[in-house]
Amino acid sequence: MHCPFCRSTETKVLDSRVGEDGGSIRRRRACVECGKRFSTTEQMQLMVLKRSGATEPFSREKAITGARKACNGRPVTSDQLACLGQEVEDTLRAEGWAEVPAHEVGLAILRPLRALDEVAYLRFASVYRAFESVEDFEAEIAMLRAERAVAVPQPATG
Repeated sequence: MHCPFCRSTETKVLDSRVGEDGGSIRRRRACVECGKRFSTTEQMQLMVLKRSGATEPFSREKAITGARKACNGRPVTSDQLACLGQEVEDTLRAEGWAEVPAHEVGLAILRPLRALDEVAYLRFASVYRAFESVEDFEAEIAMLRAERAVAVPQPATG
C-alpha cells in the first residue's frame, strides 16, 4: 500500500472494520514515513467462471450492456439500467460465490429485467435461453401472464 501523501510503501494498519455490505473491509492506516493517516477500502473481487473454463472479473458494465441491448427502443433510462447492474452485482455477491458460473450471471439479470420491462425481458430471455421457435416465446409469455394473474387479484363479480 502506498501512502497517498508521500508515496512511501511503509504503512501500518491502525483499525479494520467490515463494511455495511459485508463484502468490503475499511482500513484506517498510518504512514511510517510522514505520519499522515488515511483510509482504504478493500472489496472482494467477484470472478465469473465462463463456459470455456476461463475466469474473468465480474463486470457490472458488461451486465448493463447486455440488458441495454435488450432494452433498445424501450422506455428504459440509463439510471434504471445502472440500478439493474447494481442489483445484479448485489445479488451475486449475496450468494457468496467464490467464482460465479456465467449462467448464474444471466439468471441474475433476468429477474430485475422482467420487473423493469417485460418486452426487454423476452428479448434477453430469447437469446439467453436460446429460444428456437415461436412456441418457446408463447410458453414464456404464458408464464408471464400466469404470474401476473397471481400477483394481481382479479375483482370479484356478482
